[in-house]
Amino acid sequence: MTTPKFTYPPPRTQYCLLSFPAPFVLLVTLNRPRDLNCINGAGHVELDAVWSWMDREPSLRVGIVTGAGRAFCAGADLKEWHQSNLDSTPKPSFIAGGFGGLSRRSGLKPVIAAVNGLAMGGGCEMIVNADLVYAAPRAVFALPEAKRGVIVLAGALPRLVRTVGRQRAMEMALTGRNVSAQEMMGWGVVNGVVGDGDGPETPVLERKVVKEALRVAGEIAANSPDSVIINREGVKIGWGGVGVEEGTRLWADMMGARTQDRVNMEEGVKAFVEKRKPVWRTPKL
Repeated sequence: MTTPKFTYPPPRTQYCLLSFPAPFVLLVTLNRPRDLNCINGAGHVELDAVWSWMDREPSLRVGIVTGAGRAFCAGADLKEWHQSNLDSTPKPSFIAGGFGGLSRRSGLKPVIAAVNGLAMGGGCEMIVNADLVYAAPRAVFALPEAKRGVIVLAGALPRLVRTVGRQRAMEMALTGRNVSAQEMMGWGVVNGVVGDGDGPETPVLERKVVKEALRVAGEIAANSPDSVIINREGVKIGWGGVGVEEGTRLWADMMGARTQDRVNMEEGVKAFVEKRKPVWRTPKL
């Protein structure tokens, strides 16, 4: 694993680890295992900066997020929240990208969630808005906010109902019950449940769920980077709830037409004719 040469320096991080386990791939490991990787106010700002940097950095095409220890992310740092109540200090407002910089992120480049364990509250909100989700068999998902007298505020509910339907979204939001990885895959939130036997002591890069996320990230990174960005926009427009014809028009007008003078389009066709792998250039979107 070698660190690529960056056009822009990566942000300094305290609560997550950045690594580059494959060409064009950024791996973000939430790194507060004693606190089940719950995210505090500074952590939200940090992660938002990481995803923004990934979008700008030409040497990166795909991001993966996972957690150290036995949790993916147990949600908000309630100890920090409680202390702010005691001190009567204002709680930090959510950043534009939402919880962990991800729950309301639009962005340019795809992010894959490799859910190794607990994904609760805000941690679950993050994965609802991830582009692809792979989970370990022992992963557990929940929106337990109603049990704590708080609300699901980071953007998951309108997104969740589009993915799983009204009744299932209501069940998660109103009961706060734990949902298994297998059940979430059946509901369409999780792309695949991967592996067995991995424990919290297993090194991150040796975990089967991370290996699967890396495999899929490699497939994405091998494709034309501008095509990936533009195709992702087309899916997002449809998921956002506009009609299919209006979505097609918006996508074609705003993004599709921009491919016509792309060197990667010419390169992809030429490489196919010449029976070789294409050599992609970094897009300027």
